[in-house]
Amino acid sequence: MTIRGYFSNLDIGWANAAVALGAAIVSFVAIHGAVHLFRKRLDRLDGERAHKPIVEVLRHTLARTSNLAIVATSLLIGASLLDLPPPWDRRIGHLWFITLGAQLAVYLHHAIAVTARRYFRVHGKGLEDDQVTVAHTLVIWALQWSVWTVFLLAMLSNLGINVTTFVASLGIGGVAVALAVQNILGDLFASLAIATDKPFEVGDAISVPEFFGTIEHVGLKTTRIRSLSGEQIVIANAELLRKTVHNFKRQNTRRVQYTLRVNPATPPELVAKVPERLGAIIAAKEQVKLDHVNLTTMDQNFLEFDIVYNLAAADYGLYLRTQQAVLLETMQMLRELGISTAPRAQELLLQEPAANDAGAVRRPDGRGTPQARPIH
Repeated sequence: MTIRGYFSNLDIGWANAAVALGAAIVSFVAIHGAVHLFRKRLDRLDGERAHKPIVEVLRHTLARTSNLAIVATSLLIGASLLDLPPPWDRRIGHLWFITLGAQLAVYLHHAIAVTARRYFRVHGKGLEDDQVTVAHTLVIWALQWSVWTVFLLAMLSNLGINVTTFVASLGIGGVAVALAVQNILGDLFASLAIATDKPFEVGDAISVPEFFGTIEHVGLKTTRIRSLSGEQIVIANAELLRKTVHNFKRQNTRRVQYTLRVNPATPPELVAKVPERLGAIIAAKEQVKLDHVNLTTMDQNFLEFDIVYNLAAADYGLYLRTQQAVLLETMQMLRELGISTAPRAQELLLQEPAANDAGAVRRPDGRGTPQARPIH
């Protein structure tokens, strides 16, 4: 006896149908039980810190397993055991692709949301609420939209539909929209980059080639900075990220380098005492580690010492106080050693006309040459 109905071209025996139905029921129980056991196992692992990020994503993702997808998968497993004539074999293949592809897209959709939410919960500290919100929304929207677009195109292609023209249309439309709003999108994605990479945060003191100031607000399109002179500077996020930004708040130590020039006529025995005496002055200061004091340059105009030391703290006030104390004691040391910081005396040769022709030197043209006298 055969089953005949709406599908008049099918010729399926009762035994074949019973095997297929049994396989579908067993498959449903097995898949549903496996998902349930896996979720319970993930719940037990949720407390372990080493696996917590991965477990959290997997647990929330598996929670979106669709019972409809399990039923459809089970029926397809049973249908694969039926002796189906063409074109039903191809149609079953299409249904396999649509069912598994849709469930995979659902998994990816929720995995993206969970991962992005966890990332901004952990790394969004110090950022403003609207900045975190837009970053979170942009990331989720862009990635989820990409997942469903890829699934839709793959499904249409699997059904035999030529998607080349559709993909080209999407590309042209995307380019047109991007060109129309490129400045706005550039600032929005720059805000996203600031939120994720965090080159600076509200309250940080930064310096760029044009100005120096403190970050007051990082918005969706602009960043507001309070300059040292008091005015507020508003700059587009994309333009700010194109510049070299020096973040002084994250400076842990401070390296101080300067030079000291003395008169080149200073006796060598006095010059030899400067590195040791100056090094002792610097090393005696609090939170200071001396790097070196060395004579590095000698020419006819000056002798130059290169001095480098490191401060254990980056506090600018500490740097100013320390450097002032070092310079004052350096002045006292040079006075005690009798070393001058004045450059070598220059000689300027002036030419004056001779008092009378007799004292002048005659040139071949018969005119007198002016006499020269040095002026120190």
